[in-house]
Amino acid sequence: MTGSCAVAVQTRRDAEASLGCFVLATNDTDTARLDAGELLRTYKSQQQVERGFRFLKSPDFLVSSLYLKKPERIEALLMVMTLCLMVYAAIQHRIRYELKRQSRTFPDMKKKPAQNPTGRWVFLCFDGIHVLSVNGTEKHMVGISERQSTIIFILGSTYQEIYS
Repeated sequence: MTGSCAVAVQTRRDAEASLGCFVLATNDTDTARLDAGELLRTYKSQQQVERGFRFLKSPDFLVSSLYLKKPERIEALLMVMTLCLMVYAAIQHRIRYELKRQSRTFPDMKKKPAQNPTGRWVFLCFDGIHVLSVNGTEKHMVGISERQSTIIFILGSTYQEIYS
């Protein structure tokens, strides 16, 4: 027994057209600021911000051990945390940008070369660097591995001076 499947051409076109539909509601009524396309791109870019806040729920962050009563202290903590997320996102962006610009790679968690490491992974990879003081005045950085050197090098002279 044999058979075949067929769909009306108009039904298929209607189905394909509906795949491009995205409903976005906003209270931004100033249409001069953002057109529909820009509004949609802005909305979709929020995913990157949300991903940054995801770590706040992580057990690694130990947020459950904090207890603040005063609204001013809660606001201050949120401001500091938001600032930290901005720094985290900026350094992650810079590392990824420089890796691509310089055609370099950084080993990912599976030790495969990658150009888009997470900031968390890079920070974890910096574990093991120590400052050795000699006679209380001379300081040397010890324990710098090749992958740490890669990040230090791509970030530029300021970082190279700190870690030299």
